[in-house]
Amino acid sequence: QVLAASNVYSVFFNDAPINLRTMHSYLNYPGPKYKKTSFSNPGHAINLSKKLNSLFNCDDFTVVMLTSGEIVTDE
Repeated sequence: QVLAASNVYSVFFNDAPINLRTMHSYLNYPGPKYKKTSFSNPGHAINLSKKLNSLFNCDDFTVVMLTSGEIVTDE
């Protein structure tokens, strides 16, 4: 199913968008994994920003509501 979302909420660090990557310290297989940082539900983004702020003992992770943007094509 494709469901409409009113907005997209993304976790930012110091006012810039981020990616989260996890890697196993002993194995290089299957490679790094990337975790979601953008959500259609604000609660998920808020919980992630709280978790990251607690983990790194800071207040630099915030949630930004993305309401408009430029359309990107592969051309």
